[in-house]
Amino acid sequence: MAYTYATLTTTIRDYTEVDDSVFTQAVIDNFIMQAEHRINIELPMDSDRKVQEGTLVTDDNTINSPAGALFIRGIEVFNSTANTTGTGTWLEKKDQTYLSEYTGRLTGKEGDLTAQDVTGMPKYYAMFGGATGLTDTTSGGLYLAPTPDANYKFRMYYNKQTTGLSASNTTTYLSNYFPQGLLYACLAEAFSYLKGPMEMLTLYENKYKTSIQQFAGMQIGRRRRDDYTDGTVRIQVKSPSP
Repeated sequence: MAYTYATLTTTIRDYTEVDDSVFTQAVIDNFIMQAEHRINIELPMDSDRKVQEGTLVTDDNTINSPAGALFIRGIEVFNSTANTTGTGTWLEKKDQTYLSEYTGRLTGKEGDLTAQDVTGMPKYYAMFGGATGLTDTTSGGLYLAPTPDANYKFRMYYNKQTTGLSASNTTTYLSNYFPQGLLYACLAEAFSYLKGPMEMLTLYENKYKTSIQQFAGMQIGRRRRDDYTDGTVRIQVKSPSP
């Protein structure tokens, strides 16, 4: 069974036996948002994997993070200013301190990440800033080293915070393919809001933890392998003692 925004709202009220005078639509929306954020943080899903292509700017050692990016999975830079059809080079992810040391050794400006004296095709990248917000131009992104000496094409792979369930977005990947986990996460939020009963909060918290482990088995297990290359998954079943 899949949920829509309307059916999930009704189900939350039915399970908690609380009407819309207490669980207003704004309160329900908050439960759903908190549940979705929790699931997205605890379990990176294939449905949230995105790819963005762009062009590096000559003598600029930064790239803006894509809008809504949760984390960057990889950056591929192409030795071309025309397209991304050639062979790409994968940048190595490092800490800012590594890039600082790298540029400092070559320029004599150790500790200065804004130093752009070292130019060439980038080899490394490091994250900086905080949340990326809703656009690519907000504070936060990636440092590159060396600083690009040409307008190289690049491809960025990342996981994105997707649009949540709402009155204007009535179904999502989670509501269709992980409805029980989404419901249990919402009910945990609901009983926390109600300050109990504690046994109900514990019940749905445990149900959520069990369901997300099962969902993770598919998302980062079965979806990341196939029977031909990895072999069929075999689960040991204990036989009763004679």
